[in-house]
Amino acid sequence: MIEIGASIVCANPLYIAEELQQLEIAQTDYLHMDVMDGIFVNNLALGPEWVEKISKKTSIPLDIHLACIDPKKYIDMFTYIRPKSISFHIETTTQPSELIKYIKSKNINASLAINPETKIETIYPYLEELDMILLMTVNPGFAGQKFNESVLEKLRKLQKKLTEINNKPIIQVDGNINEKTLSMMKGMYPHSFVLGTSALFHQKNKASYEEKIDVIRKQINS
Repeated sequence: MIEIGASIVCANPLYIAEELQQLEIAQTDYLHMDVMDGIFVNNLALGPEWVEKISKKTSIPLDIHLACIDPKKYIDMFTYIRPKSISFHIETTTQPSELIKYIKSKNINASLAINPETKIETIYPYLEELDMILLMTVNPGFAGQKFNESVLEKLRKLQKKLTEINNKPIIQVDGNINEKTLSMMKGMYPHSFVLGTSALFHQKNKASYEEKIDVIRKQINS
């Protein structure tokens, strides 16, 4: 089943209650929460208190993406909010299996994120331990970056590798996902798509979030 998520870091923070209401009307499957420490990426975003307030304002499940150099510390900051899933970066730890087990021990789905320049083979040893893999199609940190087409080959390799194992995690993509970049993935669509400024929160497109998400769903399902 295809899932569509909204990247909340791209929403208007001055009108977040209204944003959440419109995302609920659009039947958004999850809210993607980018937690950035200013070290692993050159940006700061989405602390636990703010994310907790979001969780109390909506019934949409939360998907926490830790773009941080000390994922264990940040996992502990967010588990009490009871998100649907937590992703941490393979580039930030030498003990991914321990972190995967720790997240799962909290009854939260465990996900490994991987940057565009990191070889996809790096995560192969952990595939059967995971619930999800987050393929970054831009370098994490800032919205509006160009889609990295080299990730398409990583997506092909990963999908082929998943045919060889029993416990298959879902694949999520994040970074400039829109109608144009979706067409590049045709025939090898992943399972989950994070929408940000280019497809959902784009100010020049005055369509409702429901209309924008419907366009993406129809393209994927066509």
